[in-house]
Amino acid sequence: MANRPALHVSDPNSGGLRVAPFRFEVTPPLGHPCCGGLIKPVEVVDDALEAVGVVLLGAGDPVVLCAVDWTGLLNGAHLAWRTALASAAGTTADRVAVQCVHQHNAPFACLETERIVSAEGDLPHVLDVDFFNRCIEQLRTAVTQALSKARPVSHVGWGQGKIAGVASNRRVDRDAAGRVATMRGSACRDPKLTELPEGLIDPFCRTLVFFDGEKKVAALHYYATHPMSYYADGRVTSDFAGLARKQRQRDEPDCLHLYFTGCAGNIAAGKYNDGTTAVRPVLTKRMYDGLVASEAGLTRVPVKTWTWHMAEILPPPRSSLRADDLARQVADKAGSVPDRVRAAYRLAWLRRVGQKVPITLSCLHVGGARLLHLPGEAFIEYQLRAQQLPPDAFVCTAAYGDGGPWYIPVKEEYPNEGYEVSVAFCEPGIDDLLTAGMKRILSG
Repeated sequence: MANRPALHVSDPNSGGLRVAPFRFEVTPPLGHPCCGGLIKPVEVVDDALEAVGVVLLGAGDPVVLCAVDWTGLLNGAHLAWRTALASAAGTTADRVAVQCVHQHNAPFACLETERIVSAEGDLPHVLDVDFFNRCIEQLRTAVTQALSKARPVSHVGWGQGKIAGVASNRRVDRDAAGRVATMRGSACRDPKLTELPEGLIDPFCRTLVFFDGEKKVAALHYYATHPMSYYADGRVTSDFAGLARKQRQRDEPDCLHLYFTGCAGNIAAGKYNDGTTAVRPVLTKRMYDGLVASEAGLTRVPVKTWTWHMAEILPPPRSSLRADDLARQVADKAGSVPDRVRAAYRLAWLRRVGQKVPITLSCLHVGGARLLHLPGEAFIEYQLRAQQLPPDAFVCTAAYGDGGPWYIPVKEEYPNEGYEVSVAFCEPGIDDLLTAGMKRILSG
């Protein structure tokens, strides 16, 4: 297919709008790989991981929005979730958005990568496929049950609240030429780095609420930061973002609360987090306060319809990625396990692009709000850019959809190098493609 985003818009229908909330557990079993086999596997479950979503009914074919407490869903695994959700909801996969929250003590699911490493015989698994398939069956059941309990939607409301002391830019330590010197990660104990400014972030949690009269039915929260306080210890947790959502859920058991991670490819808590256990509840409280603040002064309007807009892009892979070289690296038994596994993820991406399977971007237009769904670990610049594209619209951005391309820097950052650029699977041209697709679906 051509690399020009193709736009598809649903036909609006003024029938009665309804929302069907659903949630189900997706906690991996003991021994399951975490973060795609790149860190310690599951040893303990501190708190459950969940998939939380809504089916929107009454304006054309149903729309499904879902947030999953996993590191990522990549390539065919992401499509498998979208296809299963679509089947259960009575719609098509292009009307389904599935985003991961991106906690790291959690599954990082790529079916093709699992096939590649399994064929070697001496590499650890990156995914338990039987567990993955059980989750698919659970989601079918959860959605089917939710549809029978769908509730009317009369209004939507949107608002934002500032979150202080959580997000910080990871790429603030630079040399005179602007190149990244040292990354400030999810946790940081280097005073030189923690004393540097926050850098470019989006400090606001943005929230959209579906109402049935005066009753809240579902609240969708959006904030951009890597959601880890500490990890790689084999302890499964939804971490501070998930814990804050769960606390909000306990506050309002009759309203489903969803949390979406925004464009956090270059954003983490490193300035405010030293990685000790004592900091997690501090970050959780700051997140929770932001969720509450985002609902304090909602702009509330009646709604009779919504529209769904989507675009497809097929971004160019890095020219340095060659399938034969990657296959040899995967098979090199003298190589390190992490390097061989990363090569398998890159090879899976090349095969996907070779099959011309596009990435889907989507956006729900409802009232004066736009809910934008993007792939991978997109940089914060995309989120800030999206907020400026539609005039007079309230834009909520969720990244970490299809994780196939891994990190997605803006093109200006490729010459500045750094970790995120080194593990980006696409050429800088992905910026123009992604931005053009965003423009079309946000303003359509």
